[in-house]
Amino acid sequence: MTAPLDIEGPAAPPRRNGELVFAEPWEGRAFAMAVSLYEAGAFPWPRFQAALIARIEAWETALAQDEPYHYYRLWLAALEDVLVGLCVVSTDEVSARTHALAQRPLGHDHRHEHHHAH
Repeated sequence: MTAPLDIEGPAAPPRRNGELVFAEPWEGRAFAMAVSLYEAGAFPWPRFQAALIARIEAWETALAQDEPYHYYRLWLAALEDVLVGLCVVSTDEVSARTHALAQRPLGHDHRHEHHHAH
């Protein structure tokens, strides 16, 4: 089973030359996490699509807040909405994990040693 990704429309992931585009490693991880959970039967894809579209619409409505559009932040927020809604995780668990991850040093998952900026 593969996630039925939208090719067009508000829920369609960014693509370049037909290939998915991830600007940062965490974006690919967030994408894979949602697809893997769907494929494991954790939630129906239409529920995730609806949550993603709702997050995108909320961002569009709040444009005056000057927050830049970032598709995968909305993707991750939609995944959290779905998992919290299904009681797979609690909002407190998501917040605690987010805080713990934010405390890790920059480059914590960089596995080779060399001397250049990332």
